[in-house]
Formats: sequence, C-alpha cells, structure tokens
Amino acid sequence: MEVKNKNAVLKILAELCRLLIGVVFIFSGFVKAVDPMGGAIKIGEYLASFGLDMLQPFTVLLSFNLSAIEFALGVCMLLGVYRRYVSFLILIFMAFMTPLTLYLALFDPVSDCGCFGDALVISNWETFFKNIVLSLAAIVTFIYNQRLFQCFTFRAYWFVALYAYLFGVGFAYYNYNHLPVIDFRPYKIGANIPKLMEMPEEAPQDEYKYTFVYEKDGVKKEFSLEDYPANDSSWTFVDSKTELVKKGYQPPVAAFNIYNGKGDDVTEEIIGNPGPVLLLVAPKLEEADDEQMDEINGVYDYALEHDIPFYCVTGSSPEAIDTWSDNTGAEYPFRMADEVLLKTIIRSNPGLVLLKGGTILGKWHYNDIPAEEEVKAVMDRCLDESNIKSKEDGTLATNLLTFTVPLLLVWMYDLLRFRRKRKEKK
Repeated sequence: MEVKNKNAVLKILAELCRLLIGVVFIFSGFVKAVDPMGGAIKIGEYLASFGLDMLQPFTVLLSFNLSAIEFALGVCMLLGVYRRYVSFLILIFMAFMTPLTLYLALFDPVSDCGCFGDALVISNWETFFKNIVLSLAAIVTFIYNQRLFQCFTFRAYWFVALYAYLFGVGFAYYNYNHLPVIDFRPYKIGANIPKLMEMPEEAPQDEYKYTFVYEKDGVKKEFSLEDYPANDSSWTFVDSKTELVKKGYQPPVAAFNIYNGKGDDVTEEIIGNPGPVLLLVAPKLEEADDEQMDEINGVYDYALEHDIPFYCVTGSSPEAIDTWSDNTGAEYPFRMADEVLLKTIIRSNPGLVLLKGGTILGKWHYNDIPAEEEVKAVMDRCLDESNIKSKEDGTLATNLLTFTVPLLLVWMYDLLRFRRKRKEKK
C-alpha cells in the first residue's frame, strides 16, 4: 500500500510539472509568434549587449525559430509526445536559460528578458525565479518521463511534433507579413494616445532616497535629507547621491513627440486634431519597403481630395528622407520622431495609421494598405467610430481552430486505430 501511495504521489507530481511546463512553453512561444518583429528587436538587444553584432542580420530568423521551438516543445510536453526526448530537451533549454537570466538579473544588460513578449512584461529577477521553478519541474519530468500521460500512440508522434513546429513558424510568418493578430502594445486600435499619457491625480510618485556626503577634519560622513549639516560651516560638502527606492506609476505611454524639419514639436497638431489624420510610419526609410507605392500614393491622393492631413513620420536623417523622395516621388510632408517609438506604434516599415482626436482608428501593414478603389470604403468604415473594434478575436479564433482541428482529427484516427488493433489482438 505504501509503494502504491508513493507511486501515486510521484505520478501526480510529474503530471503537474508536465502541465506547468506545457502551458508556460506554449504561452511563451505563442506570444512570441504573435509579434515576431518584437522578438527580433529583443534578440537584437541581447546580441548587442553580448558583443555579437555579426548575428544581427539573423534576428528575424532566430525569432521565428525560437517561438516555434518553444511552442512545439510545449505542445509535445502537454500531449505526452516523445516524452523522453522532449523532457531532455526542455531540461537542456532550462539549464541554459536559468544561468543566463541570473546574469541578466545581476547586471541588467537589457531591461527585461522578453520571455513573454509584450503580453506579460516581468522583471529580470522575476524571470530568474520563474526559471528556477521551471527548472525544478523539468528535472521531475525528465526523471519520471515514463509516468507522464500521453494523448497519442507512438505512430502519431512525428505528426504532432512536426505540425506544432510548422504551425509556429507559419503563424509567426503570417504576423510578420501583416500586423500582429493580437496587439499587446499600448497603440492598439481604439486607444486614445493623450489619455494613455495622463497621470492620475492620486497616482503614486517615484520615491527617492537622498544621501549627502560631507567632510570634517579629513573624515567623510553620509547624511540623510533630514539631518545633513546645512547650518554647520565646519562641514564641507563633498557629494550627493540619489537612489530610487520605489517606482511610482508609469503611464502606458511615457512620451509621444513628433517634430517638423525645423525641430519644432508638432505633436499637438497631430494627436490634438479633432479631424482625421493619416500617418505613414517608417522607423527607418533606408530599410523601408517601397513595393506598395501605388497603394500609398492612392491613400495620399484620397487625403488631398478630402483635406485630411497626411504625414510620413520617420526616425531617419534628412539625407535618407531626400533619397526616399527621389526614389519614390513622394510629395507628402515629413515629420520626425524617435525610431523606437515608431517601431512600437506599428510593426511595419512603412505602415499606415489613421488617427482622429488622438484615437487610433486604423492600422495597416504595408502589405495590407487598401488599393485606390478600396480607400474610400475602408476609410469611411474606420472613421465611423461607433464601429471601432479590433479583428483580433475573429483572427485568433481562426488560428486556434486551424491548429486544433487537425490535431483533433489525428487524435480521433489514432484512437480508433489503437482500439481496432486491441480488438484484433483479443
């Protein structure tokens, strides 16, 4: 009886670890695949911090594969596919990531690890502790991998593993060539930029500790703001230190500034305009795709016809702007903004954004900019603010069905075949 109880406890522990690892890896891979450009940007930060700039051209490829591998490992773990090999690979993966995140927590070369993309931003220390838990779970699943539940027979393993990986790559590729099906960033459709910048009246402020260093008779001593010797001339001021004790409230959008060619801030002209404004957002014109110029010019012509302000907002230099204008024949005015801000607003270079009163009514990847004959219908639909809604739910449901239905069909076939073989043996 004691052995049975021990085996039952180990079985439950192993299954809980299987579920934990499976869910976390699927979620991590999925949110990375939703925003592969964001993943590529984060990988670029890692490479720069470790002096591996020669690998920068491969950041998108690395982003695709990292998200797909995590997703596939999570699916295989959750469904009990290739239990021994998958548990070993996850153990190796965690053996690499845990020391890495400890280094990130200690030295802070990047602000956050990006393990859950923009869907869930956690600190480097929180990431390290998360990886400690996952590492322990990985050890348990590796040791007791044969106790893990399996949804498929061995003959279907290859399909599940390959299909999960290919789906992860295909899903990331779709989001790379269009906008992310779920926008985890502040600048989603329906968001009002001025409101995102507001600081609530009762919001907690940053708390700082101020330390003053004074010297007397060759001896240095530190004082606080309350007891420093302000009126004692026998002490000589040497230095002061400021330490952030507690982080206060941070608005979703900390800064949003757009400038004209003279360096004047023209942000209010754009987000304060009560009418519609069209922005062609191009973080780097040197790398921008210029194959959709007919569509862009069609939108610009529509804007001129209907007196809608149209600007190309870029983080590039005046020289790059001149080159772009010469190559494309662009006649629209240009505005400047921070490149990081523009990459956050839209994952497309260039991309089109429709604003009205500071509210984002529409966003288009350059592959999805409406054709000239469709512009009016698309703009009318977007400008009808009563219809502001995101297509995220429908697109997400379609992708989930695309993934789960084939797996379900294979599972049913596998189950029926397994039952049939058991009857034949009997």
